[in-house]
Amino acid sequence: MDFEQFEDNHIADATVRRFVAELRSFEQTGEVGELAKLFTDDAVLHRLDGRGGVDDPRAFWEQYRAQFGEVRTVFRNAVESTDPPGAGLEWESRGTLADGTRIDYAGSTFLTLADHRISGLRTYYDTAAFIAIPAGQG
Repeated sequence: MDFEQFEDNHIADATVRRFVAELRSFEQTGEVGELAKLFTDDAVLHRLDGRGGVDDPRAFWEQYRAQFGEVRTVFRNAVESTDPPGAGLEWESRGTLADGTRIDYAGSTFLTLADHRISGLRTYYDTAAFIAIPAGQG
């Protein structure tokens, strides 16, 4: 499947579709406001990087975006639940790190939903993609 032509039509929940759309917009523009508004006031966001949970969606996404020069994410699969409301998303991201190094990595994000907003986010990904391997050691 071609990365550039992949559509996210398989996502049924409107809040999850908004998350995907706002994440894409944020990745392109760096404007985090609309993405941050999707989260409840008490939302906790977790990323597999040893920092633990973050209760400030704006800071969470700004830290994420600062790693990259360019990045684009497509969502390959979505498993959605209505009781309790949530979704598991499989994705792939491509782009460049802030230093210009190409990156291609994959992972999964799990969303907990409440009243058409996101009350929790946990994301897991291939952290090895972010580690530079010294010349001659790969």
